[in-house]
Amino acid sequence: MEQFISFINEVGFPIVVTLYLLYRIESKLDLVVQSIQSLPERMKV
Repeated sequence: MEQFISFINEVGFPIVVTLYLLYRIESKLDLVVQSIQSLPERMKV
């Protein structure tokens, strides 16, 4: 936790929030990509 707080002090709060949100969105984007890739198979049925 101390490393996290020191990182906030070094780079600033907005950058840390941006990195956190990008990390959270990445998993959701993986699900979207997977859904799009499986769409042609679903359309055949």
